[in-house]
Amino acid sequence: MAARLDVPVTGTEGSPYPRAKSWQTTAAYRWQMSDRHFIGSEEQKDREEEGSQVINRIHILDLNVRYNLTQRTSISASVPYLIASRSNPIRDQNRVVIDRSVTHSNAVSDFVLTGRRWIRNPDSCKNGNVSLGLGVKLPTGPSDHEDLRRTFVGGRIVSSVVPVDQSIQPGDGGWGFGLEATAFRRMGSRSVGYASATYLFNPEEQNSTDRGGTDPLTRYYSIPDQYLARAGVAMSARWVTASLGGRVEGVPGEDLLGGSKGFRRPGYAISVEPGLTFHHGRSVLTTAVPVAVYRNRTLSYADKINGGHGDAAFADYLVLVAFSRLF
Repeated sequence: MAARLDVPVTGTEGSPYPRAKSWQTTAAYRWQMSDRHFIGSEEQKDREEEGSQVINRIHILDLNVRYNLTQRTSISASVPYLIASRSNPIRDQNRVVIDRSVTHSNAVSDFVLTGRRWIRNPDSCKNGNVSLGLGVKLPTGPSDHEDLRRTFVGGRIVSSVVPVDQSIQPGDGGWGFGLEATAFRRMGSRSVGYASATYLFNPEEQNSTDRGGTDPLTRYYSIPDQYLARAGVAMSARWVTASLGGRVEGVPGEDLLGGSKGFRRPGYAISVEPGLTFHHGRSVLTTAVPVAVYRNRTLSYADKINGGHGDAAFADYLVLVAFSRLF
């Protein structure tokens, strides 16, 4: 996932740059429940009315270690752990919802190693700077995790072990690399503007997880690109900082590099993101609750070829918490 909560910890005197040869550890948590279905930007309200909506519940714990070689250059390693469930409706031969089937996944996700460097010398840029980063994603998380799923077949409900849905697979099954940029600008003694953007490139087209069916465009899971961008303003008062910004996060319909075959649910959500950050010495606790104001399930490569337009479930909001400590 492109959204990694690798939160920088400022120095004890309020500098935006950590001291050289220091370590930073971060434990970040993300929660979301996705149950609002969209085709394009139009919500499919009938799904909730008939009780046929899919409900995804996702918990991600991301453990990150960063080493600051200098004030200007750092490297970090990120290991996420996914705990997720997906509740699907069970329909009878008349398409009436008669029950639900819940599948689960619980495993380490994909490992990411990232190097970052501030563009300008921190000694002369206390009030603003831009950092660029390059990361490598390793396919350490399983992309073929299986669980027991119940379906209606031949007049009765039967159970079978199948790969869980792509949305709760711990990994995507491919190598990738990410580009990121982060910038800040002080706007007085207590306020600062911030912006960041991350794009995860997944050049490999699809993995080997067989989801069934005969359509060669959707039989296997795609290994899609991902992106995240944020911008806003933060204001500090002693040991607490309040922030308010905008956020866009999503999956494109087609990758920038490599092919785009395979099953995927592209789309994006635009959110208003309020947050609070609490400082104590070299420790920082960050909380944010992005609230979605616009959601759009865009066309996938397969949709464009086949002429359809699939749907996707989106969350109303996210809960993000991260605790960091500088050593």
